[in-house]
Amino acid sequence: MTVTAFDGEARTRDGVTLSYTRYPAAPGSPRIAFVHSLALDRSLWSRVAEALDGRAELLAYDCRGHGRSGRPAGPFTVEQFADDLADLLDRVGWSDTVVAGCSMGGCVAQAFAARHRDRTRAALFVDTTAWYGPSAPEDWAGRAATARAKGLPALIPFQLTRWFGDAFREAEPDLMRHLTDVFTANDLDCYEATCRMLGAADLRSGAPAIARPAAVLVGEDDLATPPDMARDLAERIGDGAAVVVAGTRHLTPMENPAIVVSTLMELLDRAAAGSMS
Repeated sequence: MTVTAFDGEARTRDGVTLSYTRYPAAPGSPRIAFVHSLALDRSLWSRVAEALDGRAELLAYDCRGHGRSGRPAGPFTVEQFADDLADLLDRVGWSDTVVAGCSMGGCVAQAFAARHRDRTRAALFVDTTAWYGPSAPEDWAGRAATARAKGLPALIPFQLTRWFGDAFREAEPDLMRHLTDVFTANDLDCYEATCRMLGAADLRSGAPAIARPAAVLVGEDDLATPPDMARDLAERIGDGAAVVVAGTRHLTPMENPAIVVSTLMELLDRAAAGSMS
């Protein structure tokens, strides 16, 4: 089956334009919304969307300050980003959704699944954390300062090795060029505001309120949000252990889309079973 996607735009409650891609499916199909990682865009989920192949209606969008969405002045908060998703669902006519987020998107998805429980049918958190640790404000401010001083292109060698292992990078030169282009097209002010948002984010207290079913995936070789962070998040949610994905680093939706798809299908089955119980 070949699914024809289409693009659109919607405005948030404070007037920021969100650019999105919608992948249709048969009437009555489940719905999944995807939230991307810092300084990337909705294309992070393209391989997962392709592999799902019409089994669910999909919505992938660029967060505020990213991609083709509006670039308002900060400061930003993860709660604001979560409310942006709620506003987007309103505009496209979705009453609820499965939410899946990777890295920064995983933080946004956590906030959404706790803040908008009634709109969350299930949740998947990939390569993410509830809290980056006590030095997070300084660490993230330092990354923003480096981008400001040296420019975003100077961060590319660090980012690519942070995202993927050597073998995957060497095997995927076109993808590396694409991600480089997306990353370096970011607005520095928005990048800095988003870094500060992640440095300030502490979602630990809200984790028990996250709607279930929920699942946590993490790359075995993830250096940005290591498996111990994923295990802590899963324990706080209390709906099963984190799954550690062998041979994968920080962007599992691109490096190992099959495990993401299989986990989403399991979540859909669990959500359907729960609605009938």
